[in-house]
Amino acid sequence: MDGKKVAVLLEDFVEEVEFIYPYYRFKEEGYAVDVLAPAVREYKGKKGLVFHSTHQINPDEVELYSAVFIPGGYAPDRLRRDGETLRFVKGMYESGKLVAAICHAPWLLISAGIVKGKRITGFFSIKDDIVNAGGIYTGKPVEVDGNIITATDPKAMPEMMKKVLSFLGGS
Repeated sequence: MDGKKVAVLLEDFVEEVEFIYPYYRFKEEGYAVDVLAPAVREYKGKKGLVFHSTHQINPDEVELYSAVFIPGGYAPDRLRRDGETLRFVKGMYESGKLVAAICHAPWLLISAGIVKGKRITGFFSIKDDIVNAGGIYTGKPVEVDGNIITATDPKAMPEMMKKVLSFLGGS
């Protein structure tokens, strides 16, 4: 794998397609993928699919990863309540690593304190949250601002993953 490793975050009620699609796209590109969560255990998606985390989120392990991908659904609302997760995401951002968030996942970026002054998109229902946190909500399907890439919903995933992989130096 020549040292290429990414983290995909997981919590209960994740939007399944927003977890599965990037997980396998990263694997197709030769990345080792760690599934990080507040605990190593089984998690259920919004529609009942079962996923397993491989590692507990540890903010001291930012250096191990090139990127973190945060799927949407209700999982981001649960993840934003976990201090270790917030420190991990903020650490990735501050280290210049890629932080990618789709749908409701910008909630986690808000709680990590990294959206102020940034162009951010997400599911339309979190527009006010992004704006109130000092972000610039664009509403575009995919938005890139520095090392943050955000997207609105599953329909934007092909374009989002192209931009994510391009940022990482892949296809």
